Amino acid sequence: MVDKNIYIVQGEIGTVVGAIKRNSRWNTHTPLDEEQDPLLSSFAQLKDILNSIKELANVEPNVFLRPFLEVVRSEDTTGPITGLALTSVNKFLSYGLIDANHEAAAEAIENMADAVTHARFVGTDPASDEVVLMKILQVLRTLLLTPVGAHLTNESVCEIMQSCFRICFEIRLSELLRKSAEHTLVDMVQLLFSSSNLIAACSPLPSRFQSDGRRSERGQSTSVESIPEVLEDKDSLTENSDSASVHDMDYVNPRGVRFTQSTQRDGASLIPYGLPCLRELFRFLISLTNPHDRHNTDAMIHMGLQLLTVALESAHIAPYQSLLGLVKDELCRHLFQLLNVERMNLYTASIRCCFLLFESMRCHLKFQLEMYLKKLMDIITSENVKMPYEMKEMALEALVQLWRIPSFVTEVYINYDCDFYCSNLFEDLTKLLSKNAFPVSGQLYTTHLLSLEALLTVIDSTEAHCQAKVLNSAAEQDQSTDTVLAEGQSSPNENTQTTTGMPLLNTFILQIIYFCYLFMISLPYFIFSCDTEKKSLKKPQRFTSYSPESQELMDIKAKKKLLITGTEQFNQKPKKGIQFLQEKGLLSSPMDNNQVAQWLRENPRLDKKMIGEIVSDRKHMELLDSFVNTFTFQGLRIDEALRLYLEAFRLPGEAPVIQRLLETFTDNWHKVNGSPFMTNDAGFALAYAVIMLNTDQHNNNVRKQNIPMTPEQFKKNLKGVNGNKDFNQVMLEDIYNAIKTDEIVMPDEQSGLVKENYVWSVLLHRGATSEGLFLSLPPGSYDHDLFSMTWGPTIAALSYVFDKSLDDTIIQKAIAGFRKCAMISAHYGFSDVFDNLIISLCKFTTLSSESVENLPTVFGSNGKAQLAAKTVFHLAHRHGDILREGWKNIMDSMLQLFRAELLPKAMVEVEDFVEPNGKISLQRVETPSNRGESAVLSFVNWLTLSGAEQSGHRGPSTENQEAKQAAILCIKQCDPEKLMTESKFLQVESLQELMKALISVTPDEETYDEEDAAFCLEMLLRIVMENRDRVACVWQTVREHLCHLCVHATESCFLVERAVVGLLRLAIRLLRRDDISSQVLLSLRLLLMMKPNVLARVSREVAYGLHELLKTNAANIHCTEDWFTLFSLLECIGAGVRPPASFRLASISSDHDTGALSDSELSSHQPSEVNRDRGYTSDSEVYTDHGRARMPRSITDVDVASSSGWLVVMSTTAPLHSPLVNQYSLTLGQDLGQHDTKSLIKCVETLSFIVRDAAHVTPDNFELCVKAIRVFVEASLNGGEIDQEEEKMGGREKDGGSGNGRKGTNRGGGHRPSRSHSDEEEDDSVPASYHTVSLQVSQDLLDLMHTLHTRAASIYSSWAEEQYHLEGTKKIAADSRTLWTGCWCPLLQGIAWLCCDTRRQVRMQALTYLQRALLVHDLQTLDATEWESCFNKVLFPLLTKLLDNISPADVGGMEETRMRACTLLSKVFLQHLSPLLSLPTFAALWLTILDFMDKYMHAGSSDLLLEAIPESLKNMLLVMDTAGIFHCSDSRTGYSDLWEITWERIVCFLPNLREELFKQTVIAGTGTRPHTHTCMERSSPGPSPSPLTPPPVKVSPSRGPSPTSQSPLILQPLALPLQVGGSPMSLPIILNPALIEASSPVPLLPVAPRPTTTPPTP
Repeated sequence: MVDKNIYIVQGEIGTVVGAIKRNSRWNTHTPLDEEQDPLLSSFAQLKDILNSIKELANVEPNVFLRPFLEVVRSEDTTGPITGLALTSVNKFLSYGLIDANHEAAAEAIENMADAVTHARFVGTDPASDEVVLMKILQVLRTLLLTPVGAHLTNESVCEIMQSCFRICFEIRLSELLRKSAEHTLVDMVQLLFSSSNLIAACSPLPSRFQSDGRRSERGQSTSVESIPEVLEDKDSLTENSDSASVHDMDYVNPRGVRFTQSTQRDGASLIPYGLPCLRELFRFLISLTNPHDRHNTDAMIHMGLQLLTVALESAHIAPYQSLLGLVKDELCRHLFQLLNVERMNLYTASIRCCFLLFESMRCHLKFQLEMYLKKLMDIITSENVKMPYEMKEMALEALVQLWRIPSFVTEVYINYDCDFYCSNLFEDLTKLLSKNAFPVSGQLYTTHLLSLEALLTVIDSTEAHCQAKVLNSAAEQDQSTDTVLAEGQSSPNENTQTTTGMPLLNTFILQIIYFCYLFMISLPYFIFSCDTEKKSLKKPQRFTSYSPESQELMDIKAKKKLLITGTEQFNQKPKKGIQFLQEKGLLSSPMDNNQVAQWLRENPRLDKKMIGEIVSDRKHMELLDSFVNTFTFQGLRIDEALRLYLEAFRLPGEAPVIQRLLETFTDNWHKVNGSPFMTNDAGFALAYAVIMLNTDQHNNNVRKQNIPMTPEQFKKNLKGVNGNKDFNQVMLEDIYNAIKTDEIVMPDEQSGLVKENYVWSVLLHRGATSEGLFLSLPPGSYDHDLFSMTWGPTIAALSYVFDKSLDDTIIQKAIAGFRKCAMISAHYGFSDVFDNLIISLCKFTTLSSESVENLPTVFGSNGKAQLAAKTVFHLAHRHGDILREGWKNIMDSMLQLFRAELLPKAMVEVEDFVEPNGKISLQRVETPSNRGESAVLSFVNWLTLSGAEQSGHRGPSTENQEAKQAAILCIKQCDPEKLMTESKFLQVESLQELMKALISVTPDEETYDEEDAAFCLEMLLRIVMENRDRVACVWQTVREHLCHLCVHATESCFLVERAVVGLLRLAIRLLRRDDISSQVLLSLRLLLMMKPNVLARVSREVAYGLHELLKTNAANIHCTEDWFTLFSLLECIGAGVRPPASFRLASISSDHDTGALSDSELSSHQPSEVNRDRGYTSDSEVYTDHGRARMPRSITDVDVASSSGWLVVMSTTAPLHSPLVNQYSLTLGQDLGQHDTKSLIKCVETLSFIVRDAAHVTPDNFELCVKAIRVFVEASLNGGEIDQEEEKMGGREKDGGSGNGRKGTNRGGGHRPSRSHSDEEEDDSVPASYHTVSLQVSQDLLDLMHTLHTRAASIYSSWAEEQYHLEGTKKIAADSRTLWTGCWCPLLQGIAWLCCDTRRQVRMQALTYLQRALLVHDLQTLDATEWESCFNKVLFPLLTKLLDNISPADVGGMEETRMRACTLLSKVFLQHLSPLLSLPTFAALWLTILDFMDKYMHAGSSDLLLEAIPESLKNMLLVMDTAGIFHCSDSRTGYSDLWEITWERIVCFLPNLREELFKQTVIAGTGTRPHTHTCMERSSPGPSPSPLTPPPVKVSPSRGPSPTSQSPLILQPLALPLQVGGSPMSLPIILNPALIEASSPVPLLPVAPRPTTTPPTP
């Protein structure tokens, strides 16, 4: 079967031959003409060959191509014929008829390229000719782009490109053809500079892959192992491939085309194209971009830039030194020059090329990048009016594009800002962008937004890195957690194992995502540093490691700042600059010449003139030597070395100085170059001649006067100078040509192009040194440092753009920028950044700037303000941990929302103890009375108002209502309540700042508003409760604030009320925590430090709060000191007891001091002993303290420091809070004020809760509880009434109304009245009758005392048993003495005091309870001393009090009470007569009873007592007589002295009683003893005073006598011995109650024995 390709060739032959024959020249039809014509003859021969074969591959490509190529080369053919031949050739290439693996393919392709590039044809018309040229372009393109094009040689490729360029630049051709040539060039350049092609072109070794991707045959390929060697050393490849040497081995190109040495043309091997043609093409493209070449038109420059862009986009040029050298020098220079042109297309194209260069090769172009960025900055900041706005915009876009390159910004920072001798590019650019983001005119343009976008680019990349780090850390944490769980919970269940593996799989996926992200952003870095990694990592000398620490960078920047300052001083005066650097430690002292010389060479900022001055100074000859030694002159011709030397400083004008500088130079050059001249002087003379030649050739002043020197003249001038010999004439001619062509430029003498050339040469020289090392870094490095430098300008720019812009897209971009800045600052812990951001956003919310009245409308209609508010709260919720100062702005906004009533209901309703629903609103609700106008007045006002005023009073408009609803919805979405509920997750420092902000938000006196302050207080309290698990770290701050509000308050108000309630709420919540409970309970003493009138106004809140506290936390209170605080509070608020003296004094002094007492200072008021808390002392204590001297309280109790307002509370034997109690009185002697009825009821209810639950009665609070009950007994006595005199005195002391019926006052418009707690108020919890209420309280107290009394023995026994088994604790005794002293006696006194109540029902019930208590079985264990104490402390004071006219309106009831009291007295006496007889004071006790019988006989107005007293007395006498108490066997009469004394006393009020009971005794004793006393004096109710006893004092019928108005009833011995029929007997007499403070009973004298002798008879 014949190959189809043969038919294709035959068809093309027919087409071309046909066209040739149709031409007039070949218009003959004879075979002879065809044979003689070479073109037709060759086609005929080809036909014969094709007819003889069956496959085209059997014929060499040259065979079937030659006829067509001859037509193309022929000058005789016309354009159409040539076009057909070109079409045929293009078809052969396109159809792949040429086998790339054929050994003759290279020669055929070379012939084809030669023929097409040298095509000749006879022109007909321009249009037809251009068609042919178009086909030439098509063939050349196909030739180069098809696989067989790899056989092209360097020369062929250059010719192909040159042909295309000719067509492209030929202006006579049509635009279409030229554009086609341009597109063809683009495709060719793209192919030539593609990465794979570039590597293959530079590789002398063959590739192992054919064009279709399949491996070539084994016999046609070399070993695979040889490829890595080629790819590893591209630098050496460059030099090897530059020369077109003959290869000793076959070559297979990337398309699989094999080259052998047998493929030759004209006797030379055909080498496939490689780096030489690429370098030549690259050089040509660069030359096209030279704006100073007059041959280059704008179109050519643009074409060159376009093709360079394609080359840079296709290739990675950096590894190839020959190409990189062109990039560093000519390409960068031309591109920078093009930045100054005004043609936008050239400007744009050059910027595009620059981006491609620095995106891929910046690590090789350090100083070029610096210059480029500076040029962009100059363009952006240019004030030139001729500069188009679009150029600035393009420059900013270029900057943004560069900024988006991963790690670019970081590299700019570390390579320039952290380089001693480079500009602070990053810092300067950041300032520039920030400044440019602020429009001067106030209108935003694209340049402003681009500047902002550049700033945000840094933020975006940093935020992405932070997110990646957070993602990775979370994944690692989850993985570690899952690993621990998997290890710790290995289960045999398969399902369990599968479930455990799922989190690990998710974690693995997260890590894959993270590492993929890192790979993507780090790919350019790895590409840049591939060469560096293969070799040793090179680092700049200024760094200690390849990745320096942040602190090292900060040190470098600080050192750089000093260097700049020193440089500036050096440029003014060299010595001053060097001295400054020595002082700062940057230069050694004394001066190191080598160090200074190196600094002079390295620092480009130094003034060249000043360098010349210091190195040419005679005093610094050694410095000059060191300076010259810094140059590398080896291998340089003397003029080249001199050029390098003179460019480093400004040569002075003085001849001696020049001579010294040149001598040092020539000595060094001569030495390092092996002494090429005869003498050093010869070198000096030549150097001097070079300088003179440079002046002669380039100095304009010299050229005007003289003709420039010729080479012959220059040689003649140096004749015989080299040691009487001539210099090398060729060398002199080269020197002459070099100086004439390129002037030796003196610094500071440059201008124009000369200056540019000099600056560029310096830049290239610096880049070739170690200074040119560019540190490539992975993305994310030093984000911390970059953000710390950019956050300020970025937030400022974002704020400005957000404020000025009306475009939603821009506004959203600004908000996104704010959020990203917040995320970064949170990640790195930049509190100041986050605070600044929050403060900026708070301004845009308009919450603080608008008035409260307009706020709902303004805020609700301002979408931007709502967006800012949502952002503020979102950031606070998410990143509140690092918020510090910004909390104050957020709290200010919250306060404004509260004032405008925009907050959710849950935030303005707070807990309350008194309100029935348990909630109270912080916002004032206007009542109709506040509006204050009647309907008539309102109607009159409506009639008088104008239309506008009427419309203003109609209420808010629909728009305003909608705006307010929008505002409320926005605030609801902000979820401000979350700030409090989520505060438990804040860091401690942030939490403390939040609380300080709430405390500081409290307005000053001018803008004081109680509701605002109360709102802040409630938020503070709620935050504390949310953070109860760590409240210890903030408790001191909260306590001080509450102390300031409570203790310093001079009158009650709503804020004080909320502070008190808040303190109690905190106590209720926090008492369960052992670490803070003691401090919380101590802080409750703040309430005791409040001024009495203020405390009275909040007594109800305190009472209800304490009830709730003890009800929920009584079991958590274990300390006597804490119980003392609680019971003191109960007494103060329920019974009106004045706070303990220590707290009252502290509260007074605190008025002069703003500081609050600490918990430790509060604890100094605590009692030192338990017995101080119970409110009374034992008998032994009274006896002991009786003889002690009393010191004034002002000295012993409290010393007030004169220098400050602080109190020094001294430890004294008498506690400040508990004055010495008169135990012989039924009262505690408390100074009771008025109290609130509901407070009293609630306090009694609280006491009842404690007493009735045995678990809550502990040794720590038992005696305090007893004392509190007695205090409430006194407070409830007579229904809680106070004497008129006391009430008046109390009214003078108080600076406000009393606790009952007080009315709140509204001080100014901003003050909210406190709630009035009046006894007249009625609600469901209190009965309507006050009398009924007080009666119930008294009955409850009686029941409590009786309960405690009956349970005391068992309670103490259980305590004693518990303490017995505990070691190291104080043992509790359960004996009768302890029980009597600590429990029974005070309780009996309390019950007895209620027996003195003016209300009959209370008295009777109290007497009943007293009788039960005294006759209870547990009291039978008391001994005689306790029973004597019972009479002296309970019964006798009771009887004494009942003698007063307690209830004048109830005469009959008082008679009955007295009768029952006397009856009780006789019962107790008779029941315990046996132990009482053992008392040495029994006689006194008995006579006291008789004395009371006498008084009660005369106390009543009815016959009830007159009948009852004798009966009781008879009963006692009969029992005593029956018991033999009155009998004495030793007596003459058979009766004792007690018998005589008894009847002497009874006779005074019952003279006939003895006759009725003891008739025989009366008869027997008649006249035996004269009466020495008259009974008339004793007929009065009270005994007459005597000189030895104090007169009786009238006791007022008040609730409780004060300690100075009543003293105990005491028994004392008689003043004179009594003679009763024998020896004298010392018997006590009865003293009426005398009120003397701190007096105590004196022990009775023992009874003296009677003498045995009888008196003499007269």
